[in-house]
Amino acid sequence: MNILKQNFFLLLAVGLLQSAFSQVGINTTTPLSTLDICGNLNVKEIGLTNANVAGSATFYGGPSGSATHIDDGVYVSLTPTSGNQEFILPNATNVPGRIYVLRNISNSIDAKIYTFGGSFYAKDSSGVTGAPLTMPYNSALKTVIVISDGANWTYIF
Repeated sequence: MNILKQNFFLLLAVGLLQSAFSQVGINTTTPLSTLDICGNLNVKEIGLTNANVAGSATFYGGPSGSATHIDDGVYVSLTPTSGNQEFILPNATNVPGRIYVLRNISNSIDAKIYTFGGSFYAKDSSGVTGAPLTMPYNSALKTVIVISDGANWTYIF
């Protein structure tokens, strides 16, 4: 019975050790990271139109109380309207490690980005950037990458 117990604990320890160092490879037999992809990666793209519809369940926050909530996708095409150009990110503490690529696809209206929680920091700055982040329709700043560090949002234009 004692040998059976020892073997059980040995197998349990090996199983736990193996799962602690598991790596998944897609199109590779020797993954070098937790997820190692040898090939192309496709991420979900969604489009958000901010149509300022009163009573709509998709509007929250922002200074006017009607910002469109960004909570899905990775690459998000934003289409602000003349009635409302505000979009709002989730609370950074609730989505650590989350990355969004936001693009203002309007040809005439700036998009304004707010957050439910956390501050905005430029990639090379230790100072807070005041909300909103403005994504102009007519410049190289039409696209921004935002990354949650678990407390705040770091952004890269």
